[in-house]
Amino acid sequence: MQSILDVVDVALNLYTWIVIASAIISWLVAFNVVNPRNDFVRMVWDFLYRVTEPALRPIRKVMPNLGGIDLSPIILLLFIFFLQSIIARYLRPIVF
Repeated sequence: MQSILDVVDVALNLYTWIVIASAIISWLVAFNVVNPRNDFVRMVWDFLYRVTEPALRPIRKVMPNLGGIDLSPIILLLFIFFLQSIIARYLRPIVF
């Protein structure tokens, strides 16, 4: 059981970094720092979009429209941190 919790914790850490990378690349594209017509940039941006959008879409549906500000990655990161703290505090002590 401990190894399963370790794998879940590593997966949540990896997804945290993917959400952060997705937010950063969206800013870089929005401010014309990187060219979205570049094949490599488009491939990375598409991958990050496909990985994060299923988790961000339900959050965006619930949140009110704040204009150009998208706070859904922050909400998702807070939820991931909440899950990690539940695992660390309540599930790990039960495992022998």
